[in-house]
Amino acid sequence: MTTAPQTIGSRARPNPLAKLWGSLSLVFESRIGTIGFFMVAFWFALALISIVWTPYDPNASLFGQNLPPNAENWLGTDHLGRDLLSRLMQGTQVILVKTRLPNGWVIPIGVALWGVLGSLTLGTLLGLNAGYRGGWTDQIIMQIQDALIAFPRIVLYLVVIAAMGQGDLVVILAITLTGAPGVARLARSLALDIKTRDYIRAAETRGESPWYIMFVEILPNARGPLIVDAMLRVGYAIFAIGTLGFLGIGLPPPDPDWGNMVNEARRFIYTNPLAVLWPSLAIATLVIGLNLFADGLREETTRYQK
Repeated sequence: MTTAPQTIGSRARPNPLAKLWGSLSLVFESRIGTIGFFMVAFWFALALISIVWTPYDPNASLFGQNLPPNAENWLGTDHLGRDLLSRLMQGTQVILVKTRLPNGWVIPIGVALWGVLGSLTLGTLLGLNAGYRGGWTDQIIMQIQDALIAFPRIVLYLVVIAAMGQGDLVVILAITLTGAPGVARLARSLALDIKTRDYIRAAETRGESPWYIMFVEILPNARGPLIVDAMLRVGYAIFAIGTLGFLGIGLPPPDPDWGNMVNEARRFIYTNPLAVLWPSLAIATLVIGLNLFADGLREETTRYQK
């Protein structure tokens, strides 16, 4: 008599690892999602490996200049005799797995992911308030977001960096401010739809606060599209970091980033084209992988909702 309730209770609280595997298995049902997952997983694995091992010091000039791929340097060397594979691996760290603070400390999670997390948090907060509260709150928030969207993104990057200087945190702030308006518009549209549901009316009847309704009732039902959008924005953030690095105003040395590698190598593109090709391929494959993974996830979740 007592075993049935315990069994039901245990089924009501699934293992977190089982939930994670269930989400991944959903993506694996999509061919493009599976391809994207393994492309992204490859770069994450390379970034984690580079934390403990790289073939050579990424910033040391140990070899001849502009060497082609050989037994010692699998991807060749750059114009200063630095190993390109080591620099490519180190650049993966900066984007995906570590952020350098102004005091020299290093925290986990890369600059691109922190920037997207910041824009997701700020944009969701603003969008939910605008969509649920409506009225003058909606007008003020969305007018500000529309004004930011009207500016070219690269201009906003330059304004933030010119005002605050270079650094990992400055790049994160720039990505946050430029990405938040798009997230806010998506969160607002989702909130406008969800707030008409019966369970929102029930929560209002119970006397729940607006913050409770926004973050306990609305947000869990809007997280699917927001997560898919965030995956796409990681690709945009990687492009932004590469663009800023190419312009010479991105992540500061000594850590190399892929955009700066392209910028340094473009002067020698006729004598050493591979030095430009490798970081360009890295940016392209990682961004394509993220887009394929997000498309696969959206495809499968939409199919199961029908």
